[in-house]
Amino acid sequence: MKKLAVLAVIAGLTAGIMTGCGGTQRNADAAAQMTGRGNGAQQTAVQSGEVYDDRDDRFDDQYDDRNEAANTDQAAALQTALKDAGVNEADASRIRVTMDRDDGMLVYEVRFDAAEVEYDYEIDAESGRIISTDVERWDDDDRDDRNQTANANVAVSRDEAVKTALGKVSGATEKDVRIELDYDDGRYRYEGDIIYNGIEYDFEIDADSGRILEWEEDRR
Repeated sequence: MKKLAVLAVIAGLTAGIMTGCGGTQRNADAAAQMTGRGNGAQQTAVQSGEVYDDRDDRFDDQYDDRNEAANTDQAAALQTALKDAGVNEADASRIRVTMDRDDGMLVYEVRFDAAEVEYDYEIDAESGRIISTDVERWDDDDRDDRNQTANANVAVSRDEAVKTALGKVSGATEKDVRIELDYDDGRYRYEGDIIYNGIEYDFEIDADSGRILEWEEDRR
């Protein structure tokens, strides 16, 4: 009986070892399968990343193409307005071209100054046709404003206010500035704008302290 018991114990141990080996092998096989799937997933992710990179590159190219086309259209709209006004681009200042939508139609709004005259055009973005034109002489208004500034009791002169505003826009000169003295809420202030390199800067300057009260940039 003792021999039989010993044999039974040995048989049990042998079966356990074999079972353990089989489990280990199955675990190894499962790990190998999982690793294979992991490698495949990783490879798929890499390929997918390459696809997205490809799409990004194509999108960037298309975006650049659209921007280039838009710039060409803006340049053409500007030339149409300048030609109609009989003004050379070299003689124009405060040039600004923006796109807008008017009654469902895309239009370019073109404005520039030349020889103390302000020109405003609205041009059909599709056909290039001039829709409207507005011409305004501002030399008389400017002269009246200078007289008002001279007669007003303010500590900061018009020229000083212009210098303060120009100090915020590198490269801009006095011909790029329009400014006027205004009296509001019991105080004088200079209100104006600078248009330079297609960007409009609107400002307000305290006429007593010379401090900039408001400053906004429109880069449309």
